[in-house]
This record gives sequence, C-alpha cells and structure tokens, in this order.
Amino acid sequence: MDRSVTLEKSDLNNTNFLENQDYYLNLISELMNIRKRGEVPLAYIHTYGCQQNVADSEKIKGMLSKAGFEFVDGPDDADFILFNTCAVREHAEDRVFGNVGALKKIKKKHPQIMIAVCGCMMEQKHIAERMYNSFPFVSLVFGTHSLQNFPELYYRALFSGKRVYERDNDDKKIYEGIPIKRDGTFKGWLPIMYGCDNFCTYCIVPYVRGRERSRKSADVISEAKELINSGYKDITLLGQNVNSYGKGLDEDITFAKLLGEIDKIPGDYWLRFMTSHPKDCSKELIDTIASGEHISTHLHLPFQSGSDRILKKMNRHYDRKKYLEIINYAKEKIPNLSLTSDIIVGFPGETYEDFKETLSLIREVEFTSLFTFIYSPRVGTPAAKMDDPIPAEEKSKWFQELLAVQEEIAAKRCASMVGKKEKILVESVNKKNNKLQCRNSGNIIVECDGDENLIGTFQTAEITEARNWILKGKLI
Repeated sequence: MDRSVTLEKSDLNNTNFLENQDYYLNLISELMNIRKRGEVPLAYIHTYGCQQNVADSEKIKGMLSKAGFEFVDGPDDADFILFNTCAVREHAEDRVFGNVGALKKIKKKHPQIMIAVCGCMMEQKHIAERMYNSFPFVSLVFGTHSLQNFPELYYRALFSGKRVYERDNDDKKIYEGIPIKRDGTFKGWLPIMYGCDNFCTYCIVPYVRGRERSRKSADVISEAKELINSGYKDITLLGQNVNSYGKGLDEDITFAKLLGEIDKIPGDYWLRFMTSHPKDCSKELIDTIASGEHISTHLHLPFQSGSDRILKKMNRHYDRKKYLEIINYAKEKIPNLSLTSDIIVGFPGETYEDFKETLSLIREVEFTSLFTFIYSPRVGTPAAKMDDPIPAEEKSKWFQELLAVQEEIAAKRCASMVGKKEKILVESVNKKNNKLQCRNSGNIIVECDGDENLIGTFQTAEITEARNWILKGKLI
C-alpha cells in the first residue's frame, strides 16, 4: 500500500525521543489554535476491546492533553476523532467499519476536523488497505507499534493536509515517560509487558502486538507507587501473558516476584492482573497470591477447551490434567478463591464429544463466571485455514448448552455467599435501579443501597441475596 506521507523510523534514545515528541505536541498546539472550532481544541476517543487498548488510549489522551486538548463524550463537537480498535473478534471489526463510515457526515459538515483510526486492527495489512481505500476521509491510521510516535504522525497529517498511514513499525523497544490521562480516579490499568510469544493457532495477538517484551521492574513499581499514593484502590497489572513477565530483562525477576514487591507498598488497595496463561502459571505465583496483603482472591485462567485433542490443535502447551493440577493447588492455597476463564466453542474440527469434555471440566472446577465465545476465524492465523465442518447453527446450540450449565453453577456459588460479610469497592450507580454497583475481591458484583458519595471507597457489606451473576448486599 502506498503511503501518502513516508515516515522514517526513529532511532532516538528514550530521552531524546520524549523531547522529540514534545516538540511535535507544541507544534500541534500552535496549529490547533487556528483550526479549533471552540475556545479549546476538543477530542473524542472511542476504545474497543481489552484493557490494554484502554491503557493505550489513556496514553493518547495524555499526549493530546499536553497539546491543550480537552475531551468530549461524543464525536459531533470534536476537532479530533480517534477510534482505537480491537482485532480479536470479527464482530468488533464490523462495528469499527460501521462506526467509521458514520463519521463521513461529520467530516462533510466540518472539513477541518481530523479523523484517525489506530490499534490492533490497523496492524493487519488487509484491514489497513481496506481503511485506506474505502474511507478517504480518514486522515491518520497507525498501528500498536507506532503509538509512541503519535504526536509526530498527527502533526504531519495536520501540517501536510495529506493522509498519514503507519503500521508494521515494531522496533522491539519499550518507551517510558509517555504522559497518561487516566479515565478513572480509583481504578487504574498498569501495563507491565507487551506482546505474546505463544502463537495459539486461533489468536491474532502476536501478529498485531508483537513479541513479548517486559518493562523494567523499577519502572513498574514506581508507577504502582504513583497510583497508590494518588488514591487508586483497584489496580490491574496488564499483559497479553503476565505470567511470562521478566523474560529478556537483565534482572532476576519473575511475575510472582514483581507481584510480591508491589504488594509490599503500603496503602489500602487491591491488586489484580490479567491475562494469565495456564502453561506459565506457577506454584510460586499461587503462593504469592495466597500470602499477599493486597492481592485479589480472583484468578482469571483461560482454559479454552476441556479436550486435550483440541488444546493440542490450539497450540496451548498444556493438557486438561495440567490445568486441573494448577486449579486444585490454587483452591487448596487460597481460601474463597474466585475462578474465571475463557472458552472457545466450535473450534475448527471440534466434535460434540470434545465439547462435552469442556462441559465436564466446567462442572468439576465450578467457575464463578466465564467469558464464552463462538470461534471467530482471524485472517493470518493457522486456525483460519483448518477444516471447520460443524455448521454455525450446531455451534450455537452447544453455546447455549454451555451457558445453561454455567448459569446453574454461578447461581449455586452466589447462593453460598448469602450471610457472609464482604469487603467491597463502590464503583458506580446502576441507573436502572439506582443501586450502588460494587465489587468484591473475587471480582463479583454486589449491589447495595447507599449514597453515591461512597463511590471510590471501600465498604463492608453483608450479603443478603444471590442472583445468577450478582449479589445483593446491605452496607454495614
């Protein structure tokens, strides 16, 4: 694909890199004083997908904020509109194309605004080419590996008036010091590593996020201290596979050691992490959770399938026995452990007998909740080329059967908590019923009556009622 503007890959060290991007942010600020429609330039950022995308958007907002931007909740009044995209599911991609197409009317009414699309979808060549050919009003497109160069890319698009496209720019580096404007005041996302080396046959992540690279532990711990000292109560450590943290670093560090070091920071907060890969989930990590003062008693450990045959086709590097050994050790060591997982239904070549093995594993483990998906082929992955003879209608029947089994288990687990006292974090108000929406350490939603001034604080609730997926409680 021909770029409208040719970009050079930066070979600056981190200090010079930050100075270089600050230079472009100042230039953007000067240009936006002329191009803005109101008193200050306004930006609208819409994020699709995982928490890592949310963390990336917070960096983009940090850079824009440094250039003088303020933020709006919709695209109509914005001078700059950006969609940060997800490539994991086909449905998410379809939504992006539809929503980008809807911006054409705004661009026609206000030609001076800039529309940009970034994220995982844009690291796929066929997607970027479709964006280039089908949406000429999109001025800026960049992939996950070019996020740190956003100020330079944005300025070049502004100054030249030409479309700027940048993807496949993975220099294997980690850039520290990028400003962050966080979406919340008490829940924070803290990336500790990027990329993935696992290459599960169904997954596009290694192709769009690159190979694994970890932040230095000192940088992670420093950011964690900043969050805690700023009053953040619920901090989630992020990585495509957090259990692989530390590989390639010139220090004796594992994820379990990092988690333990952060847990030592004084304060009243919870530590969470995602996502874990079962093949790297060690007893050391389970022991660290068990002995932690602040670490959540929630473990999200995706198993994807209960069939060894399908797990091998998925290239997951563990079997059912190995998975259950980890789970049973965790249950033994961590009282009141809340377990959640991901499941793919209808993987290419999966039979109903394979699917029944998934159901039996769900019944044996008794998960608190599950994130379930019908297999969605991703262009460029090995699974997309596999024979897939089972019709979609049959897969949907399996999916509904799985949901029914899990609903029964969830209802039983929630019912067992009635009468117990739980520490909860008040997160929001449910506008449908005007109840406080809270969450316990096990990541289970608890609804209570109470004043919205309690949002962002820890409280204690007695559980009075259980539904299939949530609990009802009374504040003490």
